[in-house]
Amino acid sequence: MTDLSAFATQSGTERYARRFAHLAPDYFRARYGLQMSSIGLGTYQGGVNNTTSAGYVESVVAAVMGGCNVIDTAVNYRHMRSERDVGTALARLFANGQAQRDELIVSTKGGFLPFDGAPPQDRLAFVQARLEELDLVPLEMVGGVHCIAPAYLSQQIGVSLKNLGLKTIDIYYLHNPETQLQYVTPDEFRARLRAAFERLEQEAADG
Repeated sequence: MTDLSAFATQSGTERYARRFAHLAPDYFRARYGLQMSSIGLGTYQGGVNNTTSAGYVESVVAAVMGGCNVIDTAVNYRHMRSERDVGTALARLFANGQAQRDELIVSTKGGFLPFDGAPPQDRLAFVQARLEELDLVPLEMVGGVHCIAPAYLSQQIGVSLKNLGLKTIDIYYLHNPETQLQYVTPDEFRARLRAAFERLEQEAADG
């Protein structure tokens, strides 16, 4: 049986929007069956330190409490700290009864190889270790920084779910897939893109 509390739903986002009926009439907009705030929160910029992380957590909480139910991040933003900060904020909101999972639309991205909290001392060794760990051939990790191989994307979805503390990601983007074109032919790029989307469609079907 599908756990409706695990992702954004029509009823959940409508419930959220009703709490902010005092905002502009067109502030919430219907997209894909969901009520989405016209202002979302991004998590790209900022230092790789605990002070910035604390600020991000407070910002996410304040945004959700103020009528923003669209939160965007990426596994590589601030070396995974942004996803983890979003996860910390969401856990606080849920625990305090200030929001429910089905009210919020959370998006993240995969493609760029993320560091774990901070840049490693030896970047080349880090990349090589990840290639071996994920059983990838070097050509799949273009420039040592970007990969859209199906197995890699599945692994990265798992990392993002853990960072966010969620069961389901509402929107998952291929992060700047055009990066591949700097290293492979257009035909190879299209083949990789097709394989990536096929895997993402399967991930979505699996919940």
